[in-house]
Amino acid sequence: MSIDVRRVVTGHDAQGRACVLIDEKVTNVTSHRPGAHYSVIWSTDTLPANNDGNEDPSGKAIGTTIPGGSVFRIVSFAPGVAPRNHRTDSIDYAVVMAGEIDMVLDDETVHLRAGDVLVQRGTIHNWVNNGTEPCVIAFALIAAKPVTVAGKTLPAQG
Repeated sequence: MSIDVRRVVTGHDAQGRACVLIDEKVTNVTSHRPGAHYSVIWSTDTLPANNDGNEDPSGKAIGTTIPGGSVFRIVSFAPGVAPRNHRTDSIDYAVVMAGEIDMVLDDETVHLRAGDVLVQRGTIHNWVNNGTEPCVIAFALIAAKPVTVAGKTLPAQG
């Protein structure tokens, strides 16, 4: 399965004028579990982000999130994708670009369709595609403090 996304990244030339640095079809698609493929579009190691320079971080090996940073990635979930129950120390903004998927929480499930948006706030969750077509989601993950409920810290896992 491939991710068919055009990536356009802007920056500045040597005179400080705005310019396009990258305009390409995404090719850095990887998978760490059956049925899920992803591409890191951009990431930062710090917040606020540093927009100086022209280095492209999209090929850098990173985990799901970057402590103190941000990650923008596109994920394609195939029907029957392998489960991965997880929680991240981040606030995640997600836009379903194509298809349908179920987000499974501890005691409830939410069905999302193309055009739906989600704000994921450090909850344990899993993505289940019970449909017949891949589901493609754009995620922006911004570093956050671990969630604390009733004095108990809920650490990142999975």
